[in-house]
Amino acid sequence: MKAKATVRLSLNSEKHLTTLLDALAPEANKPATSRARVVLARDGNFLVLSVEAKDTVALRAALNAYLRWISSAMKVIEVVDTVS
Repeated sequence: MKAKATVRLSLNSEKHLTTLLDALAPEANKPATSRARVVLARDGNFLVLSVEAKDTVALRAALNAYLRWISSAMKVIEVVDTVS
């Protein structure tokens, strides 16, 4: 793999972190393409997204996909927290 990126996102609660990891795990465990590999991890209150890709195009695509999924999931979590 030639291109690498790591993103650390701070989360307010352990519950939110666990929810995000559980929601994204199926995609990370069985990627749609072999051009990029993603590892999701927990580091304290941080969600760590590590991406390795064969080229920068694949890296950008994987990062965009995961960051959008994380953003969508966080919006849903916020709505659920507001309603509960």
